[in-house]
Amino acid sequence: MKGLPQLFRLLIDTAMGRVKADLVIRGGNLIDVYTAEVIEGVDIAIKSGRIALVGRAGHTIGSSTEVIDAKGRYISPGFLDGHIHIESSMLTLTRFAEIVLPHGTTSVFIDPHEIANVLGLKGVKLMHD
Repeated sequence: MKGLPQLFRLLIDTAMGRVKADLVIRGGNLIDVYTAEVIEGVDIAIKSGRIALVGRAGHTIGSSTEVIDAKGRYISPGFLDGHIHIESSMLTLTRFAEIVLPHGTTSVFIDPHEIANVLGLKGVKLMHD
């Protein structure tokens, strides 16, 4: 698959049921972080590692779709850590990710001033890449 237009087409086709999802999480309680509401019985269809549909997703399930029963469980968007100095944790980026991902943190805004002080632009590029 090449480019965003093709990915968007695949996700639309999955949401419409024309292409079957790779994974469907069924019947979870979705936490709406904007309204503080809990929406019960929500399905999430996933294709190529991307969310294609949030809602009723029975029509996206095919014979090779993995289905996870989330009844009684809570689903939330990934958390974002808005300010962290990863180098102060004394962990590699990989180890840091291994620790925070299971707890829901999927994104971080890093302040690389310490690595920049030691390695300069090379260090900042290392953290970026």
